[in-house]
Amino acid sequence: MADGEFAAGVDPYRRELLAHCYRMLGSYHDAEDAVQETLLRAWRGYDRFEHRSSVRTWLYRIATRVCLTAADSRERRVLPAGIGEPATDPTMPLAARRPEVPWLEPIPDAAFAPDPADVVATRETTRLAFVAALQNLPARQRATLLLRDVVGLSAAEVAEQLELSVAAVTSALQRARAQVERDQHGEEVDMGRVDETVLDKYVAAFEEADLPALAALLRHDVQLQMPPVPTWFAGRDAVLGFFTARPLRYPDRRRRVLVTRANGCPALGTYVRQPDGSYVAHSIQVLDTAGGEITHIYAFLDRELFRRFALPLTL
Repeated sequence: MADGEFAAGVDPYRRELLAHCYRMLGSYHDAEDAVQETLLRAWRGYDRFEHRSSVRTWLYRIATRVCLTAADSRERRVLPAGIGEPATDPTMPLAARRPEVPWLEPIPDAAFAPDPADVVATRETTRLAFVAALQNLPARQRATLLLRDVVGLSAAEVAEQLELSVAAVTSALQRARAQVERDQHGEEVDMGRVDETVLDKYVAAFEEADLPALAALLRHDVQLQMPPVPTWFAGRDAVLGFFTARPLRYPDRRRRVLVTRANGCPALGTYVRQPDGSYVAHSIQVLDTAGGEITHIYAFLDRELFRRFALPLTL
């Protein structure tokens, strides 16, 4: 087998395999490792591939098995809302960071869907709330739901991939759908193009520490989560109270923002001004919106993420 033949057969599926592994594992880093292992196994077995299924179905079979093995050996990825209740007093000190917790990670849109049309098509299945809900499922239920509802395989194909009966696949799928629906609390998903004016207004309000403008953008039940800090806030008043007490308390300590995209949603790299006038990386914020309002702010306080988003560490 020529390497060129193998590359031509598998390269069209590399990005969607990355998205699949990310949904399974909840980590961009782990998903990249899983894809590399998938392609290595596929390369080793390509001469024995008999085309009884499509190349795509065969690759998903390998990728899913790699992810199931990985999931069995690691703790599930979580967000702060998955391990505790929201804080009731936004003026109180935040809990200490917990780097030992396997936190859910964001994924840059450019990694899995560089075409804007592809982003719209995959937005519902890469949103952080959906990926977090998936992590609550047993790994095989997670795989069943993804292979059926996202990848689009038939029940018989999924049964073959997971070595289950069709009846077992159907039962697992029903349980998985019900659990994910409960975990997302029936949240509305805005599948259209994100209103760019919402993003522009949020950036301006954040950079200018304009709390009234920020308040006008937040839905009444908005959530703010900040991994690896386990403290989180729910409700417009609590979120505004946090911004008032902490990041936007000092208008002269200006912040700057670089716009990007993650998990099918608008995202920001935020920077805090230093005494010498430079700005240093602070957080990657991912915004969920619905009906022209912000419903979730996920602020990942991890400077390493800036490299994955191809953003500078200083401005």
